[in-house]
Amino acid sequence: MDKIHAMRLFVRVAEMASFTQAAHTLGLPRGSVSRQIQALENTVGTRLLHRTTRRVQLTQDGIVYYERCRDLLANLEELDGLFSRSAANLSGRLRVDMPVGLAKNVIIPRLPEFLQQHPGIELELSSSDRLVDVIQEGFDCVIRVGQLKDSGLVARRLGQLSIINCASPDYLARFGYPERPDCLASHAVVHYATILGARPAGFEICENSETRWVQTGGMLTVNSTETYYAACIAGLGIIQVPRVGVRDALRNGTLVEILPQYRAAPMPVSLIWPHRRSLSRRVHAFMEWLNIVLQGYVD
Repeated sequence: MDKIHAMRLFVRVAEMASFTQAAHTLGLPRGSVSRQIQALENTVGTRLLHRTTRRVQLTQDGIVYYERCRDLLANLEELDGLFSRSAANLSGRLRVDMPVGLAKNVIIPRLPEFLQQHPGIELELSSSDRLVDVIQEGFDCVIRVGQLKDSGLVARRLGQLSIINCASPDYLARFGYPERPDCLASHAVVHYATILGARPAGFEICENSETRWVQTGGMLTVNSTETYYAACIAGLGIIQVPRVGVRDALRNGTLVEILPQYRAAPMPVSLIWPHRRSLSRRVHAFMEWLNIVLQGYVD
């Protein structure tokens, strides 16, 4: 059995959910495709596909094997063009993760240029407020904002994001403009917590390279950055956010910066990836592009 050929057949069957359709698109007898995948299952020692009269579905082991097969086959295709300098020869899947605000305001607007340069790359972009498991979830690289924990991953510092304090004009019209941090005891601050139920530390201030926390008022805690911004725009309180996330809101007057002399410490921006002997050319190309794009937004 040609294992690589069998893996290609398996991927095609999995994607089409049909032996018959996969065989037709490949110009092969259905029985031949079925026998090779059965031989592949015998080799790996597990059932990869559930077969019914109507449909073919991946088993749990099959899902894992399918993901690995796609990556392996993409790497093999890239290996064929290893010594070609043409960007068009980069191909395969890229799985990346980054914060919602960074994806929405910085990366997505510039993404068409990268995909036009590399039409053979299939990008899977994850963006959420949770910390993904880079290795277990199969990410090629991840952008993290904030201090990194010692995870055994490779990290590259890209810069830092300035943090500013914001409120809506409506909020300031109703409750006034706080002149000093100690005024915040009578103001509402929208709190952000990754896990609801955790007690927010308060309002962060960096003075003389030291961080301190000021107790504030406020009755709302959220666990989503999008909700955090929306709550501030709705006049529910003051927030502390990276400037890049509210540039448009500041320009059009939806939000107003307050207490500019009392900002939180800047947040580091890092690119992390699994520790591997070498990165594929497509991952390296994407990371270098990310670095260029972010330089216009980080300090």
